[in-house]
Amino acid sequence: MLACLGVRKSYEIGARRVEALRGIDMRIDEPGFYAIMGRSGSGKSTLLHLLGALDKPDAGEIRIGEQRIDALGEREATEFRRTQIGIVFQQFNLIATMTALENAELPAVLANADPAKARSRARSLLDRLGLGDRLDHRPDALSGGEQQRVAIARALHFSPSLLLADEPTGNLDSASSQGLWKLLKEIALEREISIVMVTHEPAAACHCREVFVLADGTVRVRISTEGLDESAVAARYQQSVAAA
Repeated sequence: MLACLGVRKSYEIGARRVEALRGIDMRIDEPGFYAIMGRSGSGKSTLLHLLGALDKPDAGEIRIGEQRIDALGEREATEFRRTQIGIVFQQFNLIATMTALENAELPAVLANADPAKARSRARSLLDRLGLGDRLDHRPDALSGGEQQRVAIARALHFSPSLLLADEPTGNLDSASSQGLWKLLKEIALEREISIVMVTHEPAAACHCREVFVLADGTVRVRISTEGLDESAVAARYQQSVAAA
């Protein structure tokens, strides 16, 4: 469902060249909820941007399904990202003047899709995410957890095969965070898609099927969370970063 082979990415900061990714190799062959963890500067956000076709690697291959996305032109990448990849950020990025329903149907509006189908789709997604009674509320009338659910509904509008989440609970309280992690796990299983989340929280990672631990721009460890609670996931993670 997703594969990276020898992916490298560097940036120039002043006169200095920083290697953010130094040869990422990773595969996801089964639908499910996955996590990317690592210390600050390990390359987590850079990798997520590459997986989302928001940037291109300097070298290596990235495949989503049968599509090699690193080889796409700008217009092709935009279209692929719009229909095949959903992205959720820490900041909800909702339009303040629009209702929850209008925000959730926005991708279809921008794609000039059938308005009636777009509204029906958005309504169905929001209902599934527990917001059926909040359709007419604008973002300032919604809690942080509710706003993030609207953002998830928007990201799922075109039924992507891959949903990327960059610290999606960074602005939420612990109860809302727990609910969102459980919801993402359920969505991955229900829709048979891959959800890949960048996080620094073992409490989040223990909801995931596997955890990819990054260190110095490479995947150092792949942790299966089967049978592990939060403390065990935290211990495995700490061991892996200490060894790196």
